[in-house]
Amino acid sequence: MSVNPSVARRSAARLAAVQLLYQMEMTGISDEQALLDSKARRAEEPRGRMAEPDSSLLGQTVRGVTADTAKLDQLIGGALTGDWTVERLEAVLRAILRAGAWELGARAQTPTRVCISEWVDVAHAFYSGPEPGLVNAVLDRLAQLLRTGETGKGG
Repeated sequence: MSVNPSVARRSAARLAAVQLLYQMEMTGISDEQALLDSKARRAEEPRGRMAEPDSSLLGQTVRGVTADTAKLDQLIGGALTGDWTVERLEAVLRAILRAGAWELGARAQTPTRVCISEWVDVAHAFYSGPEPGLVNAVLDRLAQLLRTGETGKGG
C-alpha cells in the first residue's frame, strides 16, 4: 500500500518537531536556531527512505509549541491522572504531548482522530512501553476540551 506523499511528509514533520523540541529543551537553543540547524542537517544528509518533512508544519509546530509552552503545560497537566505532572514526564514524552496538544488547538484542519493517531505513532517511534497509551489518553482528553465542535465519540 502506498502512502500519500503529503501525508508521509506531515508524519515526518511531526517526528522531526519532537526531535527539535527535545534538542531545544536539552541545549537551550532557540526555536529559530533549531529549525535552521535541522534544515542544514537535512541538506547534508543523503536521501534515505524517510520522507522529507513538511517544512511548513515543522516550523508551525516548533514555533507554536515554543510560543505556547506554559499554556500547553497547563492543559497537559490537567489531563494527566494521579500525581503525574508535566515536569515528571520524560523530555521526549513532554515534547510529544506539547506538540500534539498544540496541533489539536491550532490546526482545526487536522481531524481529531488523525491528529491523535499521528502523535501516538510518533510515541511508538520512541517508546515500546506504556507511553503511546498515555499519549493517546492525554490527547483524547485534550481533544474533548479543545475540539468541542467536533463529535469525535464513536465517529
